[in-house]
Amino acid sequence: MLHVLYLVHDVSDPAVRRRIIMLKAGGAQVTLAGFRRTVSPIADVEGLRPIDLGATRDGRFGQRLAAVTKAAVSIGSKLGSMPRPDLIIARNLEMLALARRARSAFQATVPIVYECLDIHRLMLRDDFLGRAMRGAERYLARDVKLLVTSSPAFIANYFKPFGQIAAPVELLENKYFELAAVSLDDRTAVEAPIPPPWRIGWFGALRCRRSLELLAEFSRRLEGRFEIILRGRPALSEFPDFHGFVESEPWLSFGGPYRNPEDMATIYREVHFSWAIDFFEQGLNSEWLLPNRLYEGCRFGAVPISMGNTETGRFLDRHGIGVLLPQATPEALEAALGELEEHRFGKLRARVLARNPRTWSHDRSDCRALVEKLRGLTAVPDSYAAKALA
Repeated sequence: MLHVLYLVHDVSDPAVRRRIIMLKAGGAQVTLAGFRRTVSPIADVEGLRPIDLGATRDGRFGQRLAAVTKAAVSIGSKLGSMPRPDLIIARNLEMLALARRARSAFQATVPIVYECLDIHRLMLRDDFLGRAMRGAERYLARDVKLLVTSSPAFIANYFKPFGQIAAPVELLENKYFELAAVSLDDRTAVEAPIPPPWRIGWFGALRCRRSLELLAEFSRRLEGRFEIILRGRPALSEFPDFHGFVESEPWLSFGGPYRNPEDMATIYREVHFSWAIDFFEQGLNSEWLLPNRLYEGCRFGAVPISMGNTETGRFLDRHGIGVLLPQATPEALEAALGELEEHRFGKLRARVLARNPRTWSHDRSDCRALVEKLRGLTAVPDSYAAKALA
């Protein structure tokens, strides 16, 4: 059985749990180690007790750098009791630095996989800091065996033009995960609620203040014909008062966190549309990503709303589905949906449900394929790995 050491920046991140589920479903044994965003250590993540590397704070780059430096000194003793893994997966750049330190502690040429699912704005700055960050990434990734990323736009707009990674690339989209095999005939979806009101769901990592304000104004303009349902984990560092703002808006509601994949059908049963727009890093990462909510919403028949000039918008346009906005304004959203009636919505939803369900979902066969690809990396000879252990 392939033994994977998974080093992560936030052990409580739901996306970390989903990756662990995939690795275990594919037949791998996983040891989880990483930082946390909570006061106390996390006791359990999908049946695993994480090796705690300390606490970090969202949006605090300096504090996170200090935490990584401290963990680099102690990681050998932290991992001392575990058997040598066959492979190390480092999620994000800070964990790539720790992966190399961990490999040194094992005193073996353990292959490293670099998992990069977002391109931080610091990496794209055209100044000394940006060049230093990219240089650090190239140095730390100089002998990784595989780059795992989630959108072709990350490759086309960052990794290739900047020459960051020489390793092969595995495109692993942020698809919904279901254990049962997904076939062409599996087009089941939850029933949409009967309007009015029409409901737009914004689920997942809620970090975009502009989206929140745009949706609030739109719902006020339509005087309750549209309700906005929020679920997930708000990045409170990005909002002056997230909970106060939502409570003050008559047609916004926040339903708290949820479990993925367990709660997906339930939360999408509440909505007609899914908000697949993110201005958090406008012009950069936000225009290149293909978010989890895109796949999850479409899997259950929610009609996605996106910007036409983003990777998500181009993806939807290729599939002939969704509502694409020309501008990010309440007026543009009102022009697109303000006169919505049931017949038009039925056609929009039918186009989503007509797509091959495998467009939206990973199943156990995909998990096995992923683990087999990772297993193949452990057999690849590395003539210079011994020189790169430090």
